[in-house]
Amino acid sequence: MKKITFLISLLLLVSNCKEKESSFEEEIKMYQYVLNVQFADKDRSPLLEEDRKVFKKLDFFSANESFKVIADIELTPNSPSFEMKTNTERIPVFKKYAIASFTIQGKKYKLGIYQEQKIAASFDEDNQLFLPFYDQTNGITTYGGGRYIDLGLEEITTPTITIDFNKAYNPYCVYNNKFSCPIPPVENTLPIEVNVGMKMFTKVKN
Repeated sequence: MKKITFLISLLLLVSNCKEKESSFEEEIKMYQYVLNVQFADKDRSPLLEEDRKVFKKLDFFSANESFKVIADIELTPNSPSFEMKTNTERIPVFKKYAIASFTIQGKKYKLGIYQEQKIAASFDEDNQLFLPFYDQTNGITTYGGGRYIDLGLEEITTPTITIDFNKAYNPYCVYNNKFSCPIPPVENTLPIEVNVGMKMFTKVKN
């Protein structure tokens, strides 16, 4: 009887793990689908028209839930404002909003989370926090200038925030030089390969 009870408990545990995995994978697939729809839409796509006409889909790594982390948050209200360099002459003013500390595959890391001051001064519903970062895939399988993750103010449930690197995406200047894209601060460099999220963009040859 005890053996049967143990087997039932084990089956339920496996079933719950599969459901959790399936739910996570479906969430990432939906995120990727939404981006593909946006990139195909002539009114919302950052692609050059010549690239959009032959666009099929973006290239992503496989989903990996170990890169979805719950980070400890240290708010930094006294951080000074600074000018963040971009790929153009535009110099937006940012402020470090918080420091996120988290663990990936048993090792601890820290990244700065930033807020553009022009946005912070507005009452725009898109008041976002900005997490730009480099990792060891840059220039190999991902864009050499780093990738971005968007975070909402409402997502910070002090003292933690969920950061999903599976949702890392390329700066728009990768697709079209009309965009001005912030360059991640060097301090936001991870010494590991973040093999999730969006891969390097490759033009389709006609």
